[in-house]
Amino acid sequence: MLNPSIDNLMKKIDSKYTLVTVSAKRARELRDNTGQKLKLAKTRSVNLVGKALEEIEADKVHFEREELKPGEE
Repeated sequence: MLNPSIDNLMKKIDSKYTLVTVSAKRARELRDNTGQKLKLAKTRSVNLVGKALEEIEADKVHFEREELKPGEE
């Protein structure tokens, strides 16, 4: 079984596409900014995407969806 589970993550973020986008962006932040610290004291995962997913599950990473104006797509 994978940790964190997709079921728990889907309670935090409403779509799989958004989940992938947010976790990938956070993983890139951790990779590119060596001074960037994890928002969790301890993680199970050794890779950056797994750590990002754990931060999302713990409500340490948030996102804001931009509303499109009429005619934008």
